[in-house]
Amino acid sequence: NYKALEKTFRKSVDKCNDQEAWKLNVAHTLFMQDDKYKESINFYQPIVQRHYDELLGVSAVVLANLCVSYIMTTHNDEAEELMRRIEKEEEQIAYEDPDRKLYHLCIVNLVIGTLYCAKGNYEFGISRVMKSLEPYNRKLGTDTWFYAKRCFLSLMEAMAKQMVFLQDSVVKEVIFFFKHIETHGQNVPVMVEQPLETQSLHEGKNTVTYEARYLHNLFLRIVEL
Repeated sequence: NYKALEKTFRKSVDKCNDQEAWKLNVAHTLFMQDDKYKESINFYQPIVQRHYDELLGVSAVVLANLCVSYIMTTHNDEAEELMRRIEKEEEQIAYEDPDRKLYHLCIVNLVIGTLYCAKGNYEFGISRVMKSLEPYNRKLGTDTWFYAKRCFLSLMEAMAKQMVFLQDSVVKEVIFFFKHIETHGQNVPVMVEQPLETQSLHEGKNTVTYEARYLHNLFLRIVEL
């Protein structure tokens, strides 16, 4: 109950409004209410601005939520500028340390894509999800694939129910995406640990390549319906 939680935070505003952890929790509470994106910006923005010269030091979720809040309040320019700065920082670090994997921009795009898919705008949402994993050798991982595939499963369910119809150009993009994931996911496990499973998953099936190939075939079957 986020509204009740917001009321609780308001009661402590006099004692805690100078604490960053309190501000962050208030921002998350406002963000989760859907109709208070503008208010959440007022709390997220100062936190991000204090680290504007080193955005990768800020939680990726905070950056993603701020970008979504910008977009949902039609401040697209601010969202794009923030994403450009994140991308620039990641490129600089990638140049200095080519083996280091960075996921900030990936998570931002995943969150934005997931939001649009949840709201039924699959073409834009899926395009964001696909973009989030580029370049695949640096962004494709167990966790990022987990969240990305959920969007594709939601898309395919909507297509199977004939609730969504994709343009041919988007269908081709999705097919190419799955082919790229099949190529780059051979050594990426789907599950790292299975503590509640009595029987372990077959090694050949515990790869992103296997799941991507399965989803690819499923997608083709649904398109042909």
